[in-house]
Amino acid sequence: MMTEKAKKLYALDSFELRPVPGHEGGRNQVYICSLNGENRYVLRISALGDRTEEEYLAETEFVRYLALNGAPVADVIPSVRGKLVERIEYSEATAFLSLFEYAKGMLLSDNGYRYREGVPLDEYFCNTGKALGAIHRLSRQYRPVHRRGAFSDKYTMEYIDRLIPDAYTDLKQAVCRRLEEYRTLPTDPKDYGLVHFDFSDGNYHVDLETGDITAFDFDNCIYCWYMFDLAHLWTHGVGWYRHIRDAGQRMACMDRYFGKILEGYRSETDVSERMLEKLPLFIDMTIIEFVIDEFECCAREGGEPDREDIGNAVYCLVNDIPYGGFGEEW
Repeated sequence: MMTEKAKKLYALDSFELRPVPGHEGGRNQVYICSLNGENRYVLRISALGDRTEEEYLAETEFVRYLALNGAPVADVIPSVRGKLVERIEYSEATAFLSLFEYAKGMLLSDNGYRYREGVPLDEYFCNTGKALGAIHRLSRQYRPVHRRGAFSDKYTMEYIDRLIPDAYTDLKQAVCRRLEEYRTLPTDPKDYGLVHFDFSDGNYHVDLETGDITAFDFDNCIYCWYMFDLAHLWTHGVGWYRHIRDAGQRMACMDRYFGKILEGYRSETDVSERMLEKLPLFIDMTIIEFVIDEFECCAREGGEPDREDIGNAVYCLVNDIPYGGFGEEW
């Protein structure tokens, strides 16, 4: 079995390996490695075959660099052979294995989205921005041995035309317009580098004693604009205010939320006003990433996304509605 091989490669013979239930869009088999009831490590087994060893090495080397330089990330643990990525051949296929520290704390969702008792959510928002800022600050200085791909390498109209059926012509035209605009954006090191590309509350733990954030799951890391990760936090913050009926009030709350994100972020690194002004464009980028991911996941199963699942995203892109429609009257 794959897990038995993994135990040998990472000296986990005394550990209990507990599988993490898969989630929609999940790419990997993930196991929590516990010893005497304490969660110590996370084992990831990647066997889809859609990424190369070079890409996994690029990811784990980036995580190791961040951890060694003080970023709040769950470090990667070398195998007994000193490798950050182990390759296993089985049944005419290949799997790539990596072991990571178990991030201190827990998912906020597992605590019913209740933050630290008696502490305002502003602290949580600020700490989230601070954690992301630390990652971006170090990314600006990073010089990789192995290199990840770039947003512009994957998100091309040639690829999108192959992936998305012609029945979605309006969607493809809307994406094409955005891609043309992205090509005009600056790619200097202040604005552009290796980003997490999935920085949200499902990919970091919160220490409910201290409020500290520890990020993990850099599986999607890619060369892109730093604003993407900030826009991703914006889109994942809407759940806090979705219940508010008045659109103006909802957006005012989002302005306050994002202001706290930026306060924490700027305690670690800077972001230019020029790029912040393009927040709606980068929110569209997160929506495009979501839509493409939905088509990719369904393609692996031989189908297409449920139109209800992607309907609002497609509608906003096609009709140039900013902020994913969050500022519209409901």
